[in-house]
Amino acid sequence: MSTDLCYRTARELADLVRRREVSARELVAAHLERIERVNPELNAIVTLVPERALAEAAAADERLARGEPVGPLHGLPVAHKDTHLTAGIRTTSGSPLLRDHVPDADELIVERIRAAGAITIGKTNVPEFAAGSHTFNPVFGATRNPYDATRTPGGSSGGAAAALAAGLHPLADGSDMGGSLRNPASFCNVVGLRPAPGRVPTHPSAAPWATMAVQGPMARTVADAALLLSVIAGPDPRSPIAIDEPGSVFAGPLERDLTGLRVAWSADLGGTVPVDPAVVGALAPRIAAFTDLGCAVEEACPDLTGADEVFRTLRAWQFDLALGPVLDRHRDQVKASLAANIDQGRTLTGPDLARAEVLRAALYHRMREFFTRYDLLLLPVSQVPPFPIEQEYPTDVAGEPQPDYLGWMRSAYLVSATGHPALSVPGGFTPGGLPVGLQIVGPHRGELAVLRAGHAFEQATGVGSRRPDLTA
Repeated sequence: MSTDLCYRTARELADLVRRREVSARELVAAHLERIERVNPELNAIVTLVPERALAEAAAADERLARGEPVGPLHGLPVAHKDTHLTAGIRTTSGSPLLRDHVPDADELIVERIRAAGAITIGKTNVPEFAAGSHTFNPVFGATRNPYDATRTPGGSSGGAAAALAAGLHPLADGSDMGGSLRNPASFCNVVGLRPAPGRVPTHPSAAPWATMAVQGPMARTVADAALLLSVIAGPDPRSPIAIDEPGSVFAGPLERDLTGLRVAWSADLGGTVPVDPAVVGALAPRIAAFTDLGCAVEEACPDLTGADEVFRTLRAWQFDLALGPVLDRHRDQVKASLAANIDQGRTLTGPDLARAEVLRAALYHRMREFFTRYDLLLLPVSQVPPFPIEQEYPTDVAGEPQPDYLGWMRSAYLVSATGHPALSVPGGFTPGGLPVGLQIVGPHRGELAVLRAGHAFEQATGVGSRRPDLTA
C-alpha cells in the first residue's frame, strides 16, 4: 500500500486526501518510509524534516475535518530544490560556503507551493550553485540515477528528478537556465517544463529583469506538471517581468484533438549539434505517435544562428553578477568549471553584451516566423544518455570533442536562448535501459500547447509509466 501510494499521480493523491480516503498523515508517513528505504542509495533528498512534515500533515487533516477550504496541493509531500530558499530549513546550494545556511523566509515559488497546501518534507540535491547538468557537490556528494545507480540523474534539478522517479514525492520544483529542468527529467524518465520567462515569477533575485534563468515544475506525468504550474504561475508585483495571466489557465484537463497540427522534428537541430546514436534510436520510432494522433510531421528546424553566443554570453554575465563576490572571497572553495565561467563573465565588455542582445532579437524573429509555419518543434532533450557518475561531463558526443562542461547540452541551451517554452517528456529507452526524453518546444508563451501535446504523446506511448527497479 505504501509503494502504491508513492507512485500515484499528484492529482489522484490530492483527490484522495480531499475526499478523506487517505489522510495527509498517512500520505506523508508513506513517503517518509519510502525515503528511508530508497534514498540512502540514491542520495536524492539531502535534507529531511520528518517531524515538521508530520506536524504539518496533522494540521492539514484538522483543517479538512473542520470543513475549511483547502488548496489544490493540500496534504501532498514536496521536497524543494536546494537552491530555493526555505524558511527554517537549510538551503546550501551544494556549496560548503552555505553548509549551515538557514533562510528566514521562503522564496516565492516555495511560498506559492506551500500556500496551495503542500507539505515540505525536505530539500533535493543540486550541483554546486546549480552549475552543470550533473548533480554532485562537496557537501552531500553525488545523486544516483534510479534506473542505473552507476549513472548520473542529470542536473541541476537532479535530486528532484531522481526523487520523483523513485517515488519519494509526487511533485517537485526546479529551475532551468541551460536545461536544468529538462535534462534531469530526460535522464530519469519524468516530466520537466521550462516555462517562458516571467510565467513563474521569481523573488528574491539579484537580476529580476534577466530572462535566461527560469523556475518551473517537475512531475511524473504531464498533467501533474500542469497542476503544479497552475499553482506557481501568475503575476506578482515583486517580479517586473511576471506575465499577467493567472496560473489557473493550466489547471484544467489537457485532452485535445491534435488533428491538423503541423509538427517539425529534428534529431540534430538541422545538423548543427552531434547526438549520440542511442538517443536518436530511442526517439525516432516514437515520433510516429504524432502522425497517429493526426499531426502532419516533417523534418525541419529553425535557424538557430547566434543562439550559442547569446546563451554563453548572457550566462557568463549572470554568473559573474550573482557569484563574482563569492569567487573573490573563496576561489579555493569554488569548483574549477564554475570559477572559469565566472571569470569568463568578467572579460565581457559592453559591446559583447550589446552584440548578444542584437543576436537574440534576430533569433526571436526567426523563431516567430518559424512558428507561423509549424505549431510544435520536436527535438532530443539531451545529446547523450545518462553518463557514468564518476564523469563530471561528457568530453565528446558521437565522437565530436566538447569544449567544456556546457557543450554537450546545446540541444537544451540553444532553446533557452530563444525564450520559448520547452517540455521534457519521457520519449524512450536505450537498448541498455537508460531513459531518453523528447523535447517539445512551443510558440512564444505557448506552455499550454506543449503541455497538451506532451500529454497526448504520453498517453499514446506509455513510456513514462515504466518504473525503475528499486528493490530496497
